[in-house]
Amino acid sequence: MIVCALLQSGCIFMKGGYSLSGASIPEAAKTFSVAYFPNNAPMVSPTLSTMLTEALKDKFSRQTKLQLVEEGGDFAFEGEITGYASTTASVSSDDYALLNRLTITVRVKFTNAVDPNASFTQTFSQFTEYDSQQLLTDIQSSLDEEIVNQLVTDIFMASASNW
Repeated sequence: MIVCALLQSGCIFMKGGYSLSGASIPEAAKTFSVAYFPNNAPMVSPTLSTMLTEALKDKFSRQTKLQLVEEGGDFAFEGEITGYASTTASVSSDDYALLNRLTITVRVKFTNAVDPNASFTQTFSQFTEYDSQQLLTDIQSSLDEEIVNQLVTDIFMASASNW
């Protein structure tokens, strides 16, 4: 009955680490740090760097037992936004755009001080589509937030899980 309760709660303690919402963090890891992610994409969304940096901090604060430190965490993240582009995703039979696609690309360097073999440098990219009748500037904040949430989930899973 206890095992069933633990399985349903989504929190399963395992030898060598713990699991919260899909995370598998080594017991020796106590801290994490997230450096500011500058926006070096040719097209820039003004709030994207802060939004991404804070969302990554929030995800690890909420879903792990790791404590946030300014720098040099057991799990350390740094990187940059390398791509921000809106392109046509779908065209009608009379060659008018129906859907546009906003894509954000981020390069992440993850350093795992507890298990250096788990460290990586990787590019993550996500997108969402929107009606071409809408101006990007009118819906940019909500699209950015949606894509950042997807990116942060991808980064979290890549760095804090054994999957």
